[in-house]
Amino acid sequence: MKSAEQKVSPISDYYIFTPSKTARSLFLYPLRCGLFTYDPGYSLRRSSFDSFLLMYIQKGTMLLDLDGKRQPVREKHFVLIDCYQPHGYSTDEGYECLWMHFDGVLARGYYDLIVSRLKNVFSMEDAFPVLRRMNTILRVFRENKQLREPLLSKYITDILTEFMIYNPDAGNAGSGVEAVERAMIYISDHFTEDLPVSRVAAVAGMSEYHFIRVFRQQTGYTPHEYIMNRRMASVRYLLKYTELSIKEICFSAGFSGESVFCNAFKKQHRMTPQQYRLHGAAAEGPVR
Repeated sequence: MKSAEQKVSPISDYYIFTPSKTARSLFLYPLRCGLFTYDPGYSLRRSSFDSFLLMYIQKGTMLLDLDGKRQPVREKHFVLIDCYQPHGYSTDEGYECLWMHFDGVLARGYYDLIVSRLKNVFSMEDAFPVLRRMNTILRVFRENKQLREPLLSKYITDILTEFMIYNPDAGNAGSGVEAVERAMIYISDHFTEDLPVSRVAAVAGMSEYHFIRVFRQQTGYTPHEYIMNRRMASVRYLLKYTELSIKEICFSAGFSGESVFCNAFKKQHRMTPQQYRLHGAAAEGPVR
């Protein structure tokens, strides 16, 4: 779609997405995304626009109005805004910007954590992983590809995770917090595999004993409990929203066998997977 806004170059394009009820309940999801070239004199002020906004300034300088302050944002900088709050941006000289409005059940938690560490405006030494994902999302819409909401959610999660693990202070690279964050990302990417704690500890760069202690301090769970919870979250979704067999769900979530899976599920949920599919999921009520 072409923008009809004044002072936005006609070469600019953007796309609007309406997420499903399932996506609103479970995922992060894009609402709008685009690549805009703003002409000199462009200005926008909003009291609220229900979403979070990520921008990357590719060329030129943007003026950001946030929290009663104005600051210039130059090229190769990211901007992350809570658009539920008053905000604005403008330009005197013009700028080019890759942008995405997004939201979801975990969006505010990600936003608060990232801004507490990096503020609303920041740069990265290696921005390529984030820009690759932002451009992938834009390309999905631009090329009219099949819209798979779990995959779109993964792309946004990848972007926000890159911000969370980025540490501009190289002196803190070996901190326990960052090691645990690396471990959690690794678990999220590999929970469907046979995943011994020793392997995750190696990713974190710690001995297994030290890793278990630090991980529990940071998360409140042992690594084994965290892996199990991640698998169970996947299982509950598959039981509720797919027709896969119990056996197929068991192995897709990384369990070594059907009996192991059923025993673990019953221990955590006090019912069998089949009972959950028939009764437990329905008891949770409709997705809103």
